[in-house]
Amino acid sequence: MNYTLHQLQIFLKITQLKSITKASEALFLSQPAVSIQLKKFQDQFSIPLTEVVGRQLYVTDFGWEIAEAAQKIINEVQAINYKTMSFKGQIAGRLKISVVSTGKYVMPYFLTDFTNQNQGVDLIMDVTNKTSVIKSLENNEVDFSLVSVVPDQLNLDRVELMENKLYLVGGTKEKFNKNVAKAKIFETYPMLYREDGSATRNAMESFITSRNISNPKKMELTSNEALKQAVIAGLGYSIMPLIGIKNELKNGDLRIIPYKGLPLVTNWNLVWQKSKSLSPTAKAYLEFIKAEKQRIIEENFNWYAQY
Repeated sequence: MNYTLHQLQIFLKITQLKSITKASEALFLSQPAVSIQLKKFQDQFSIPLTEVVGRQLYVTDFGWEIAEAAQKIINEVQAINYKTMSFKGQIAGRLKISVVSTGKYVMPYFLTDFTNQNQGVDLIMDVTNKTSVIKSLENNEVDFSLVSVVPDQLNLDRVELMENKLYLVGGTKEKFNKNVAKAKIFETYPMLYREDGSATRNAMESFITSRNISNPKKMELTSNEALKQAVIAGLGYSIMPLIGIKNELKNGDLRIIPYKGLPLVTNWNLVWQKSKSLSPTAKAYLEFIKAEKQRIIEENFNWYAQY
């Protein structure tokens, strides 16, 4: 056997993405280069690692065994690199964070300076739905998570980062009767919701229920971007987080509709399991957040105060 670490990394990425094309894009390599390295790696085994059925690449059972071993080898190599940097007095290691979908407009600003100052930190940020974020916390798969509503079922510590404001929002290309009173918007026009379980949807439903508003016309979209585009197109109205519509408000594609009881205000929270033993990298990040969060907010979210 004479395979290289580079070949192990390429094969592992192929198994993760189940595509040579996607693997080449993720690794910033050409597709022919990835194919050549896969062939050289395969030539060292008498049992197939992958197979192509139709036009789809599949990993064989043996291939999955090799991928698991490859992951362990790569982890050990990374651990050596982290230890070397730590002995030099540098912060080094993996930082894993799961983020609810709307949090993608928030979290990067609280990471940039830390990762720039600590080049030995490898960041893994999973942007997903609320259910998956909570699951990642329960399974101890991440160091931290970003949520706007802290789940009651888990014993968590948290740091509040910034406010999360939700407004009634409509498009500027008016598709509906302008003479309809604002108080009748919910009763008259379609309301666009996020998927069931979303914190934004829960807040919207709680607001409507608490005010005994009749809302017979509902539509559900499973991503914030899809919801935003639907509102812009005039498909209906929605209660949306301000953080995700900055550019659309600035460009005049969306407008905030004043409505009694709005905005709804929650907080973005960085949370972690109280029982979790934080790694040195995670501890360093937590100290950074506590010391720098106010500066980050003032430098990047000063526009927020005008709403």
